[in-house]
Amino acid sequence: RLMEKISAKELYKKLQIEKISLIDVRESDEFASGHVPGAHNLPLSNLSENYSRLDKDIHYHVICQKGGRSARACEFLEARGYKVTNVEGGVEAYPESLTQ
Repeated sequence: RLMEKISAKELYKKLQIEKISLIDVRESDEFASGHVPGAHNLPLSNLSENYSRLDKDIHYHVICQKGGRSARACEFLEARGYKVTNVEGGVEAYPESLTQ
C-alpha cells in the first residue's frame, strides 16, 4: 500500500476547515522553536517507546522539518496498524507562521 501524503500547503488548507490530529516528530527543541499550531510533539527518536499512546481509531497527519523523518514515522506506524498521512515539505514548506 502506498503511503498517503499531502503537501504542507494542502495541510494548511485542510486545517482551516477540519480538526486534524497532527504529530510533529522533530526533537523537542526543534518543536519549541516553531511548529504548526495544534501539533503534538512525539519525537521520532522516542517513537518506538511512545507510539502505543496513539489511538488506532484516529487518522494522524505526521510532520517534521522537510518530510524525511515524518515518512519514516509513517512507515513505522502503518506497519503497526495506524492510519497516517505524511506531510511532504514539512514545517519548512508550511505557508503560514509557526507558533512557539
